[in-house]
Amino acid sequence: MTHTLINLPYAVDALEPVISKETIELHWGKHHRTYVDNLNKLIAGTEFEEMTLEEIVKKASGGMFNNAGQTLNHNLYFTQFSPDGGGQPKGKLLEAIEKQWESFDKFKAEFIQKAVGLFGSGWLWLSQKENGELVLGQYPNAGNPLTDGLNPLLTMDVWEHAYYLTNQNRRAEHAENFWKIVNWEVVESRMK
Repeated sequence: MTHTLINLPYAVDALEPVISKETIELHWGKHHRTYVDNLNKLIAGTEFEEMTLEEIVKKASGGMFNNAGQTLNHNLYFTQFSPDGGGQPKGKLLEAIEKQWESFDKFKAEFIQKAVGLFGSGWLWLSQKENGELVLGQYPNAGNPLTDGLNPLLTMDVWEHAYYLTNQNRRAEHAENFWKIVNWEVVESRMK
């Protein structure tokens, strides 16, 4: 199985001013592509060659895990946005958030605090346990909640290349603006 770079569900400049065209071109067009290309080289001729991306993330280690994890993380990241996004979720996702955090505003505040507080590079994930409960988790480097038996729903990439061209070193500013482009229908569709 060969993994391919996902197509964006929007134009490269569609998320401006939250995420600039230049950031998308670099982040998706270069960084993400490199992870996909490296993964394909690493799995060639191995037991991982016929596995899905999710299976590789659950079973691999070292460089193979890093490239598989980053490929999956970026697939989920880039497809969760829309130039028409924003607001707050509805339906069962909002119900689950309110059950866990009492309100969307409390959830959002904790999400931002954890994203800004993650030391170094990594990902902040909203994930779902088997019993439906939602959790927030900080994952360094290429980490993904699948490795903890969780279902990933929403993520913020806090590697500097995700926001530096637009926000420089102001991660908190990026975390505040992130909500303007989230496509809540996509995030809810990931729930089990």
